[in-house]
Amino acid sequence: MSQRDPLRQRVAQEAARLMVEQGIRDFSLAKRKAAERVGAIHRQQLPDNNEIEHAVAEYLRIFYPDSQPKRLRHLRETALRAMKLLLRFEPRLVGPALKGTADQHSPVNLHLFAHQPEEVSWFLMEQRIPHDSSERRYPGEPQRSYPLFSFMAGDVQVELTVFPIDGLRQAPKSPVDGRPIKRADMETVRKLLEEKVSE
Repeated sequence: MSQRDPLRQRVAQEAARLMVEQGIRDFSLAKRKAAERVGAIHRQQLPDNNEIEHAVAEYLRIFYPDSQPKRLRHLRETALRAMKLLLRFEPRLVGPALKGTADQHSPVNLHLFAHQPEEVSWFLMEQRIPHDSSERRYPGEPQRSYPLFSFMAGDVQVELTVFPIDGLRQAPKSPVDGRPIKRADMETVRKLLEEKVSE
């Protein structure tokens, strides 16, 4: 982020604070609230989502140097257990738990793939896992929604977005940078956990 635009930087920092401290997950909402608090009134004074994500990482590094890495590891361990349970749906970890920007409010986000989304719900019922259902939309596909199932694994919320089988080939666009969302399979998550152990 450019040091020559201090107001834009302040908006990004305030948006990051709101996202971490208040659990706001929507970049646009955090940006609007931050702009109001900081007094930014022009569009060019607003940071993009990528700048805000960088500010979130910096905020966590400064204010949660001990607890955030522990929470991140806990989320990744929870993700790995959930992925083992949901192996038949070829689970992929996405979002803050993969990127390393997870905070105390972050859920574990998994992408699953099934011929019919009901298969996931039936499986959860078979496993006697209470769950809620809703929908999720992604940038670039405003008219399309994907089934979303969520449940609690201890103190962690696990969110399962269900895609068609062929959705494994092409990830939806990220709300951060508009590029395909990065996904990690079980082996990649295992390696992330091993790297932390070996440090």
